[in-house]
Amino acid sequence: MPDSKWLRSGAVWLVLVVAVVAVWLLFVGRENSPPARTLGTVAADIRDGRVERLTQPVDSQDVTVSYERAVGLPDAVTTLPADTDIFSALQEYGVDLASLPAEMIVIEPASPWGAWLGALTFLLPTLFLIGIFVFMMRQAQGSNNQAMSFGKSRARLFTANKPSVTFADVAGVDEAKEELVEVVEFLKYPDKFAALGARIPRGVLLVGPPGTGKTLLSRAVAGEAGVPFFSISGSEFVEMFVGVGASRVRDLFDQAKRSAPCIVFVDEIDAVGRQRGAGLGGSHDEREQTLNQILVEMDGFDSSTNVIVIAATNRPDVLDPALLRPGRFDRQVILDRPDIQGRKAILDVHARGKPMEESVSIDNLARQTPG
Repeated sequence: MPDSKWLRSGAVWLVLVVAVVAVWLLFVGRENSPPARTLGTVAADIRDGRVERLTQPVDSQDVTVSYERAVGLPDAVTTLPADTDIFSALQEYGVDLASLPAEMIVIEPASPWGAWLGALTFLLPTLFLIGIFVFMMRQAQGSNNQAMSFGKSRARLFTANKPSVTFADVAGVDEAKEELVEVVEFLKYPDKFAALGARIPRGVLLVGPPGTGKTLLSRAVAGEAGVPFFSISGSEFVEMFVGVGASRVRDLFDQAKRSAPCIVFVDEIDAVGRQRGAGLGGSHDEREQTLNQILVEMDGFDSSTNVIVIAATNRPDVLDPALLRPGRFDRQVILDRPDIQGRKAILDVHARGKPMEESVSIDNLARQTPG
C-alpha cells in the first residue's frame, strides 16, 4: 500500500502543475498572440496590395493576416462573422477576388491538436478547482480521524509473532519470578483453576526502585504464558481534556477482553493512581476520573475473564487505597536491587552467546557493579 504521506504530497504537486499550466494558457498565451484587426481594415490593406497571404483553419473563424515584408507590419488576426466564409466576407467589403493571386488565400485543414488544446484550456482551470477541493476534503478527513481516535488507547501490543521474553531472560529477581509462576499457570491452564474453584488475583503490583526489571519481568510472564501483552504508561491515559483518559481506559480493556487470555501492563501507575482528593480539581479532576474508570473496569472482571493487569511503581505509598483492596491489585511483588549473586546471574544472561576474553571474570564484574 503506498504511503499516504507520499500520496498527499503528490496531490499537492499535481495541483501546482495544473495551476501553472492554466495561468500560462490564460495569460502568457494571450500576451504572445498577434494583434487583432477589423475585417474592414484588412480588406482595405488587400486593395492597397499590402497583404501577402490570408490563412484560415477550416475549423476556426480566425484568419491570420500576413503582410508584405516591405510593409513592415507584424502578422495580425481578424475574426469573421459567424456562418460566414472568408470569400463572402471579402466580397462584402469590396475586394475583387478575381484579381487576387490563387495562393493568397490558404484554407488549412483541421489540426488534430486543436480540439485537445481547446478542451485543455477549459478543463485545466476546472481540474485545478477540483484538485483544491479534493485536497481540502482529505485534510478535513484526516483531522476528523485524529479527533475520532483521540479517545483511543495508546497501548502497544506485543504478540507471539514478535520475539518474546521469557523467564530465562530475566535474572536477579528469583523470588519475584517464583511468585509470578502462578499467574503464568493460570493463563496457560485457566480451566484447571476454574474446576478447583481457585481465585487468581486480577491485579499484580510490581514494586521496586527504577531499573530493577519490572517491565522486563511483566513481559516475561506474557512470554512464558504465550499470550498477548498490552503495554502502556500511566501518563499516557491523562490529557488536558476531561474524559479522554476514561475513554482510553475503556478502549484498552475492551481490546484486552477481545484478546483474552492476555496481560495488561501499566507502567508508572502512580502517575494516574495517586490518592484521590489531592488534586486541585477535586472529584472532577481528569486524573481522578481516569482512576475511577480503572477501578470500574477491574471490578467488571469475572471468573471467565482471562485478563490479568500488572502494574509497576516505585511509589506505592502514594497509591489510592482503592487500588490495593482485594479484587484489584491485592498481590504485591517486591523487586529489590540484586545482590552479588543476582548481579552475576544478570551478567551471565547478557554474556550468553557472546565471545568473551579468557581473562574476563564474571565474578569480578559482579563485585565491581553497584547493586
